[in-house]
Order: sequence, then structure tokens, then C-alpha cells
Amino acid sequence: MDPNPPLQPSPPTPSLFRWILGFLLVGACWGLTTPFMRRAAINYTPPTRPSLSDPNTSWLRKKVLGIWYAVIGVLSRPAYAVPLLLNVTGSVWFFVLIGQAELSLTVPITNSLAFLFTVLGEWWAEKKVISRDTWIGMALVLGGIALCVQSKSR
Repeated sequence: MDPNPPLQPSPPTPSLFRWILGFLLVGACWGLTTPFMRRAAINYTPPTRPSLSDPNTSWLRKKVLGIWYAVIGVLSRPAYAVPLLLNVTGSVWFFVLIGQAELSLTVPITNSLAFLFTVLGEWWAEKKVISRDTWIGMALVLGGIALCVQSKSR
């Protein structure tokens, strides 16, 4: 057995375009989907369940069944399930990113982009008007991201 095993070549680092695309995908999956999930949850009216109104059913059983029925009811609706699936996909991509990118950049960038995409998602899903102050805040967030990236590139 060789006491000095050959060094494994390090995997090639992704291009800047791929980093930016990864950050944007995570931010979009987290931010754009949230308003759609909220809208689907607000618009959900659960069907009546006889087991929940039965006086012979224990309080704990009613609570557990109520949660179960609510989760199954919401998840069985595509208006909620599809954005949730995209949101979870963004979380998977996030864990891939933090395995390769610097943690002190990945977390603030993806969370900041999620905020920006949430604002855009509210505009799209709920027709909310984006105020001047929100536009200024979004520009400041982008400036903060640029400062974080610039400070790490030195």
C-alpha cells in the first residue's frame, strides 16, 4: 500500500452563470410559490367530517383527525400541492448550493432573492401593487447582495 496516495483532482468549479442561475432558481422557488400557497390555503374550505362533530370522540382524537384531514385536504388540491412541490424543490437545490458555494454568501443571497420574488409573487398572484418604498427596499436588497459578493471576491 502506497503511503502517499495520489491526490484526487478537485471537481471543476461551476461558472459564474451557473452560480447566478442556482441562486435565482432557489430564490424563485421559495419566493414565487409562497403567495400561491397562501392563496390556496386561504381559499380552502374543508368538508364537514362526522367524526369531528361526534360527541363520543375524545378531544385529542378530534384534534389529531382535524389536523390529518386539513393536511390531506390541502395537499390533495393542485393549487396548493404544485407550489409546495416547487418550494421543496428549491430547498433541495439550496442544499446542493451550500455543499458547493460559500455558506456566508449562499444563505443571504438566496434568502434576499426569496424576499424579492415573494414581492413579485404577491403582485402576480394577488394583484398587489408594489409601492415606491418597496421598490426602494428591493433595490437596497440587491445593493446589499452586490456588497456581500464584492466583499468575498477580494
